[in-house]
Amino acid sequence: MQNPPPGQQNYGNAPGAPQPGTPSSGTSPTGTGLDPKVAAAISYIWIVGLIFFFIEKENKFVRFHAMQSILFGIANSVIMMVLAIVATILTVVFTIGGAAAATATGSGGVGGLASLLVGLIWLIFWLIAMVGLVGLVFAAVKAYQGQQFKLPIIGNMAEKIVNK
Repeated sequence: MQNPPPGQQNYGNAPGAPQPGTPSSGTSPTGTGLDPKVAAAISYIWIVGLIFFFIEKENKFVRFHAMQSILFGIANSVIMMVLAIVATILTVVFTIGGAAAATATGSGGVGGLASLLVGLIWLIFWLIAMVGLVGLVFAAVKAYQGQQFKLPIIGNMAEKIVNK
């Protein structure tokens, strides 16, 4: 096999090609045997991140992204549950209250306002869900590119936990 032209690297199974996990390739395999960038990227699937955080003991890059995924998943779950509970309670309260007010006054003005408020809360719920999904995909792409991208607030918390 011919040597590559000057300035080009030799990849593949050719003699002298950098092998995954060797110092010349710049990466070291994780405890799972995966490339660290791949492991960090797929750790943004919440449960996978939880598994990788406990399996991986050496690679801080993977541990950081796994912890960031865990913290994001917990924060997102709490926010979504609170919004869903508030919206459900307001739906029930305004449905009962709106029906009573409409019966007493003969108008549905309160019910319309209540429906608007509850609809707004559900809209916020879904907007947060979509922004969260986009943020996770963005963080996973950055991890796959080998960058230690930090999500606001959560990234610093993840870094402190991993560096303990």
